[in-house]
Amino acid sequence: MSANASPPYGGGYPDARGGHDPYAGQGAYAHGGQGTYAGGQGGYAHPGHQGTYADPSQGAYAGPGQYAEPSHGAYAGPGQYADPGMPSHPGSYATPGQDTYTPEPSPVEPPPARHRKPEADSKAEEPKADEQEPDEPEGGRLAAAMTFLLPTMLAFAMIWRGIGDRQLWRDEHATWWAASLSFHDLSMLIRSIDVVFTPYYVLMHAWIAVAGDSPTAMRIPGAVAMAASCGLLALLGRRLFTTQAGILAGFAFAVVPVTTRFGQEIRPYAFAVAAVLLSTLLLARALDKPSFKVWVAYTLSVPLIGWSHLASMAVLGAHLVMIVIARRSGDKIVGWAYAAAFTLGMCFVIPMAVSGSGQSGQIAWNNPDVEDLIDFPMNLFGSWAVAVPVMALGAVGLLFAGRLALPLAVWIVLPPVATYVTAAQLHLFLPRYLLFTAPAWVLLAAVAAVRLAGPVAGAKAGTGAAARRGFGWVLVAATVAGIAFQAGPGIRETRQNALGEPDFRGAARIIEAGQKKGDGIAFSGAMTERRAMAYELRNDAGRPKDWLMHRTPQEQGSFDAAECPHPEKCLAKADRLWLVSTTLDGNPFSGMPKTTATVIQKSFKVAKTEKLKHLQLVLLERTRAATDDSSDEKDDAGKRKVHT
Repeated sequence: MSANASPPYGGGYPDARGGHDPYAGQGAYAHGGQGTYAGGQGGYAHPGHQGTYADPSQGAYAGPGQYAEPSHGAYAGPGQYADPGMPSHPGSYATPGQDTYTPEPSPVEPPPARHRKPEADSKAEEPKADEQEPDEPEGGRLAAAMTFLLPTMLAFAMIWRGIGDRQLWRDEHATWWAASLSFHDLSMLIRSIDVVFTPYYVLMHAWIAVAGDSPTAMRIPGAVAMAASCGLLALLGRRLFTTQAGILAGFAFAVVPVTTRFGQEIRPYAFAVAAVLLSTLLLARALDKPSFKVWVAYTLSVPLIGWSHLASMAVLGAHLVMIVIARRSGDKIVGWAYAAAFTLGMCFVIPMAVSGSGQSGQIAWNNPDVEDLIDFPMNLFGSWAVAVPVMALGAVGLLFAGRLALPLAVWIVLPPVATYVTAAQLHLFLPRYLLFTAPAWVLLAAVAAVRLAGPVAGAKAGTGAAARRGFGWVLVAATVAGIAFQAGPGIRETRQNALGEPDFRGAARIIEAGQKKGDGIAFSGAMTERRAMAYELRNDAGRPKDWLMHRTPQEQGSFDAAECPHPEKCLAKADRLWLVSTTLDGNPFSGMPKTTATVIQKSFKVAKTEKLKHLQLVLLERTRAATDDSSDEKDDAGKRKVHT
């Protein structure tokens, strides 16, 4: 060994008092009973790490009982010292120009366990429980799949029962008509009406081409969309709150009467609900676990909302609130990501919305009053028996929803308020247009019910003893059973014909049973009788001719045909007429043009009258031979090709 070699360093130079650290004023100082303190130089050694000092800004690592000089990033093994400016090897000390001496390691004994600081102290800087982000939902992919599938299957079973029994009503007849048109004729139609439903009509056109146009076949897409909405609501509740809250929300929404009602509707409202829930779920996922793929998926979901129904775009107000909350929590990127997603998504919606703004006259009849506002909850859920408990629980659920209370409140309040205030201009305040707000109410009701078993928001959500979690599942079952019991009468009512709709199916059966060759058909009323009977008689090759149709709907670019301006000439070859009347005053002729009614009453007599629900079917027979021969043979509307 060199004569200038330093004595071994074993965690402190030996002296009469025993080993101590000469760098106590600069590095780590272990004080009996106080844990470890890094004096003035920046390091704090956690209890149980035996006096370690390492400068955080230099990337140095120091093993137990050692000192690593700041600014050199040196690694010092057990019982060694790395001198500034010199390479350091485990177990060695070197000075410039000197030999190296490798001593035997002399580990420093750790402080007694009784002097160590409690583990809880090391977490003093962690956020409070209710300030933490929720963890990834428990259970993994299998639990997520079951959370989606169970409510979906229940909802589909509820919707499927009697799906083809209820007659189509006037709006469903409109869907059938538009979706059965050729693309050329459909393009003519949407230039004047229903351009906002173009994506839905195209989808149904493709579906009818494959599955047919029976009531059951045409209702399957909506049934699937509404059933999937229950599963999506369950997944959303699972992500935002707890699995129990999500499962309860999904099952509860499956048994609400409007789920069955609009799941059996050949209109886009079920798709609007599904699009809103899918988009909200994707946004929640992007905020919890952001990734490029999830943000792209959310971007694509925005136009789905607008394409299903423009009124559903009001949910983006709730989405914006979620973004603002995330930004205030420190996420600086989320605002830019949302701005990009919103801008790109709206690029696919704005052209359709601008085109539709010029067609608002088609719903100009919708001018709600205070009574409509009062009845809104009942119409939204299908019955007061369901609306009252769900909305009452939902209001309580806002108290336990934590920071999600504000976006959920915006979701349920903003759309009806905005559409009611602007009803005179936009005419969008209709419960079926606002159906997408019902899942938010149900989710909040689930939060209120499950909260009895423990927290549903914050870091402690879903935690607790097994008995408490079991009690939560009991609450889930009891709440679903209670809502199902309340919903029973409403569900039975939804499977009946729409309120006030005429029995066109019954009229078609009578006509098919009693028609003769050369029979004609005429219409009286304001219930789209021509389109309804075209559907009900679509498969009857010998159906009566529509002698009074002057221009077809295809030629009109509309849902309605133009009536013959010279009814006496148009009816010259008709020996019998089936008059389908939906008038309410008892006079079957009062719902048609006065000139047409006069000609029919003059030339025909009543042979038979059948009274059906909200409909009169009158068989008329000619009283004298037609005097007009072939003067308008070239303009015989009855022989024109019409849409059937």
